[in-house]
Amino acid sequence: MAKDPERRDLFSGALDLMILHTLRVKPMHGYALVKHIKQASDDLLQIEEGSLYPALQRLLKEGLLESEEGISAKGRPTRIYRLTAAGVRQLEQDVSSFEKMFAGITRVLAVAQA
Repeated sequence: MAKDPERRDLFSGALDLMILHTLRVKPMHGYALVKHIKQASDDLLQIEEGSLYPALQRLLKEGLLESEEGISAKGRPTRIYRLTAAGVRQLEQDVSSFEKMFAGITRVLAVAQA
């Protein structure tokens, strides 16, 4: 099957950045995270469960998130994730790093077009 040229893999750390940022706004369960990222990106980004849940487990293990049992909007048991204080600090560092990287990429693209 040919790869869709409009779909690209996220750069390293992008998923973690989006998870941490989204959970800074409010705690939510995995499906709500996927839905929020898709809607906020105007359907440009689609996070697969096979990527999301390992990332959530890694962030939990690193102490950047915590979770608790909850009930979904449909009344089903679910796990609700929330950002920890360490997660807030990591998010701030990640945003700063992303902004620097984006500025560098923008400069390279500007030179390449000159």
